[in-house]
Amino acid sequence: MSLNIVKCKNYVPSTNLMGRGCLQEVGPQIEELGVKRALLVTDAFLNESGIVAKVKKVLDETEIEYVVYAEVKPNPTTANVYKGVEAYKENECDFIVSVGGGSPQDTAKAIGLYVTNGGDIRDYEGVGKTSKKSVPIVAINTTAGTSSEFTINYVITDEERQVKMVMVDKNCLVTISVNDPELMVDKPAALTAATGIDALTHAIEAIVTPGAYAVTDATALAAVEKIFTYLPRAVKDGHDIEAREQMVYVMFLAGVAFNNAGLGFVHAMAHQLGGVYDLPHGVCNAMLLPIVERENARRDPQKFPAIAKAIGISIEGKTDSQCAEEVIAAIIKLCQTVGIPAKLSELGVDEVDLDKLANFALVDACAPGNPFQPTKEEVISMFKEIL
Repeated sequence: MSLNIVKCKNYVPSTNLMGRGCLQEVGPQIEELGVKRALLVTDAFLNESGIVAKVKKVLDETEIEYVVYAEVKPNPTTANVYKGVEAYKENECDFIVSVGGGSPQDTAKAIGLYVTNGGDIRDYEGVGKTSKKSVPIVAINTTAGTSSEFTINYVITDEERQVKMVMVDKNCLVTISVNDPELMVDKPAALTAATGIDALTHAIEAIVTPGAYAVTDATALAAVEKIFTYLPRAVKDGHDIEAREQMVYVMFLAGVAFNNAGLGFVHAMAHQLGGVYDLPHGVCNAMLLPIVERENARRDPQKFPAIAKAIGISIEGKTDSQCAEEVIAAIIKLCQTVGIPAKLSELGVDEVDLDKLANFALVDACAPGNPFQPTKEEVISMFKEIL
């Protein structure tokens, strides 16, 4: 009797702080790293809103020096990265503290890798393109959804090509991730909804991808169950600290899943909308998720009964395809409940760009993880369904 041995790798930072008040534990953790001066990477809004001030207080109490770099855009660009590298070197920093959602986290990882590897940031596009580990990064997250603070993925926009470059690189893994729900209570409902559905997208794509295995299935399905319970609550009342904390756990569970199983064509298509139109990533994922999963289920619906069960849908006596139909209906209903836009045209997307968007999607780094590989015409057709 022969056995098929599948070798699975699981990438997560060595230290992950989660739960109410865990920001206060960061100081001693940084002291153990033996570092002295941080480049604090964030965006202008967070720098002015009081969130960054809370992080500064912790650094001050730990007697860690820092320089603030607050120029990160919502869809970070190569220019953001290069300016951050310049600030890091000019101020003789020896580690990075990132504060924010996916945009500051992605920028920080790109800066950290560039400092140690050099070259052209566009050469990092794809899978495993660097040879040296990033400088130490302490990633303090402020949204529950992207999982960028502890995954091996980051996305940077190449302004010249209008392309979101997807980088998948274990060398960008942060040193310490921090998820304190108390930093998330003031986030707007729309942002909460978009990042929450982003986490749902991570979970479902990680379940249906051929790269899934027992550990990623378990974490992804647990995330799905909690999202349908707690995301509407977090959107309805941003100060519902229980819902906020549960969404932190959701994000981590979904992040562990996709970080190790991979993603698919929802992300491959959403990246292009962000690159060309500078649209919010979570919103794009939310609009595309039911469309792409309907096509995935048409070809292979066997994973959908497990998803249905996690949502709370009865699967007794139903075929895999029937379960898939109910899952997709539940996703659409959840998106409506939390206020996701229904049509891309509402966001300024023009049919004239669909050919370009499809071409870019077909070569996106997430595309190979999809259960089937659509043709260009099929990608255009999926875009048109929500145009």
